[in-house]
Amino acid sequence: MAAKNLITVESDNSLSFGDYTLPQKSKVEDFPYEGNLMKVKTFNEITKLEKNGMFVYESVPGTSVYGFAEHADGVEFSVEGGADEDAQITVGLEDETEYEIFVDDASVGKVKTNLGGKLNFSLDLSGGKKKVVIKK
Repeated sequence: MAAKNLITVESDNSLSFGDYTLPQKSKVEDFPYEGNLMKVKTFNEITKLEKNGMFVYESVPGTSVYGFAEHADGVEFSVEGGADEDAQITVGLEDETEYEIFVDDASVGKVKTNLGGKLNFSLDLSGGKKKVVIKK
């Protein structure tokens, strides 16, 4: 993803954001999307997305996310990052709700969100871009 497009709306109305190759923190604030204001902060150590000041997505180290779409029953996106280590990904969903995580169409298990609605999981990105679907 080009550094000048740290966040963009795709033709299917999903969001793509983040650039894990950047050596320094970069951000875009007040990006209009579906009546909301989005904020992305990204570089090689972390990628974070907020909607109207509320948490949506975070990865450590930084990642590039493509086709991020929120649905009534969860989220879906593709993600890529550096091949050196696993990415720790946190997604903001409904409080204390069980979700099943699918990576490249294979279930990797069920996880219950905490009181703040955060769902945490680790993802090996050494094989390149991975498709992630999280469903209730």
